Amino acid sequence: MVTDASLVQVDDREVQNAQELSSIWGEIRGEFEEHEAEVLESYAILGEHDFLVTFEAPDRESAFKSALTLRRHGLSAQTMEIVDTDDFAHLVDEV
Repeated sequence: MVTDASLVQVDDREVQNAQELSSIWGEIRGEFEEHEAEVLESYAILGEHDFLVTFEAPDRESAFKSALTLRRHGLSAQTMEIVDTDDFAHLVDEV
C-alpha cells in the first residue's frame, strides 16, 4: 500500500458557502474507492492551503488517479507519497 498526503487549495472552484464545499467530500471519497483508494483523514486547515487529505492506495497508479480526482472537482492539490517516521528510520538504517 502507498500512503499519500494532498495539500489542497480551492482556487479553481466557485464555492457559494462552506456547506457546499463540504458536500463534495462524499463524492470524492466515492471516486477514490473506484480507484481502490481510501481517504484516511481530511482536515480543513488555515493558512496557505485549505485542506489536508491523507489517503491509502494499493499502488502509485491508483494514487495518481485518486489525486486527479481532486483536480476534476476543481481543487488544486499538491500530492506526495508519505512514509511513517518509524518506517523511514528503518530505511535510513539500511543505507
